[in-house]
Amino acid sequence: MSNIEVDVEKVDAAVARGATALDFPRTRISDILDWIVGRTGELFSWIWVLLIALIVLNVVLRYLVGTNYIALEELQWHLYAVGFLMGLSYCILKDGHVRVDVLAERLSLKARAWIEMLGLLVLLLPFIWVVFDYAIPFVERSWRIGEVSAAPGGLPMRWLIKSVILIAFAFMALAALSRLLRITALLFGVPRPRGGSATH
Repeated sequence: MSNIEVDVEKVDAAVARGATALDFPRTRISDILDWIVGRTGELFSWIWVLLIALIVLNVVLRYLVGTNYIALEELQWHLYAVGFLMGLSYCILKDGHVRVDVLAERLSLKARAWIEMLGLLVLLLPFIWVVFDYAIPFVERSWRIGEVSAAPGGLPMRWLIKSVILIAFAFMALAALSRLLRITALLFGVPRPRGGSATH
């Protein structure tokens, strides 16, 4: 078997290029949207700390005390769902999603901006619309019937966790709109805000 050598400096340089390559100009509205999505994402990131503590508590209860609480297990799943869903908008804001960098790094910033704009307009925003279209009646029915867990000893207010779908996708739409405004500023020369630095 042959040894594979990795040039760490080249990898670091590629990561650095990828992190800054799509740093589009800011606008006043995009700064406001970035602040809203960014602060909300930072707030919801504490869910992961709470989730880890809850997992440890469940393990201790199961193996040391010999008991198992369905409500705590369900809360564990719900926290994971909330953290993941709310993290999607933060990922869009920070441009942290996966790209095919081998192809993208060969393109100019404007070419990449056009691809990004098409991705937002043709893929992401229609996807958000479809999710809203299906999720609104789904959540509304859950609220109307006061849905609770089907499991004995499970959590009440199942409608609450289902409502996070709408909240999370609303934040995704805000993050996508901010990104679209920044791309527009690059491609069509919308002036940047005067003074100050990015608030995210």
